[in-house]
Amino acid sequence: MTERTVLISGAGIGGPTAAYWLARHGFRVTVVERGGTPRSSGNPVDVRGPAVRVAERMGVLSRLRAAATGTTGLTFVDAAGRRVGRMDMRAFQQPDEVEIPRGDLASILYEASRDHVEFLFDDSIATLDQDEHGVEVTFDRAGPRRFDLMIGADGLHSMTRRLTFGAESGFVRHMGLYVATMPLGGRSGPGRDILMHNIPGMAVAVSSTPSGAFFLYRSPAEPGFDHRDIEQHKRLLTRAYAAVSWRAPELLERVRAADDLYFDSVSQVRLPRWWNGRVVLLGDAASCLSLFGDGSTLAMAGAFTLAEELAAGPGDPEAAFRRYDAAHRPLVDSKQGNIGQVSALMVPATRRGILARNLATRLWPAVAAAARLKGAFRRA
Repeated sequence: MTERTVLISGAGIGGPTAAYWLARHGFRVTVVERGGTPRSSGNPVDVRGPAVRVAERMGVLSRLRAAATGTTGLTFVDAAGRRVGRMDMRAFQQPDEVEIPRGDLASILYEASRDHVEFLFDDSIATLDQDEHGVEVTFDRAGPRRFDLMIGADGLHSMTRRLTFGAESGFVRHMGLYVATMPLGGRSGPGRDILMHNIPGMAVAVSSTPSGAFFLYRSPAEPGFDHRDIEQHKRLLTRAYAAVSWRAPELLERVRAADDLYFDSVSQVRLPRWWNGRVVLLGDAASCLSLFGDGSTLAMAGAFTLAEELAAGPGDPEAAFRRYDAAHRPLVDSKQGNIGQVSALMVPATRRGILARNLATRLWPAVAAAARLKGAFRRA
């Protein structure tokens, strides 16, 4: 059988995972990535459940654990820095789960796949034109090429999705929040809490493992928002947090000078199906959860499922895409419905909501212990 060629757009989490497994199954894989290197910044993310099993089978689980943040909890503080509530993160985690900086996870997955996969950094797809036998692709820098299949793993603002399914406005839903992250330099080591301060509709947090700042605030969609315009992002963030105290003034000074600032709408992507002909979407491009850690887990799990289905039926990619969609979508749907609860926890909209959240943290250890005990009995 002729070796099947696959182009993957995006070298974040889902792209390198899919590349690794497809190469293992005998596909010839090329990954194109807009950035010059794997992304080095971003929120800590979680590797949970099915993603832990994928990482173990890839032989990288020990590396993930070595790079884990070691965060112990989330401490809520008032404007003077006094503790007003705390959530013990370990009480809500299963023993095999790993929290890891996103950049570290991306680098480890890239290093696992790079010896068997072609990577084209500092480039991106410009056009694609598919027929019943393959996909013709042009790039911003490289010459045009033809592939049997194409996978879009290029994130919330996926170019693959736009070229294949249509304008972003038809599939991306703003969830009433904006998020920003910024590295602060250094790493204090494990065993430390994230510190978070809230006022109604806003949160600002500082982590030491690794050192970074996190902003989350409620806002309707900003007219003319451009996810690539860092100067616009700095203006929006400075305006939003101008009246916030605690460490916000200091952090805004760092924002103004930053060249590594992530800022975007908290959004979800919803499509009735994740494939069109010989093009299929993966990770945030297909089903962005946006923000709360599960996106990386689902990207890794979805990449493994997609590769397995393509290997099981390489001669009928649409049937493989259909099976991937059917198998993976229930996992996504169960997570996309949780954003309201999580946003109420992280950024309560009112002072009463903040007070209720802080008081509720006194009950969480008992609730978490009961949930873990219930799970143990269920597994027994």
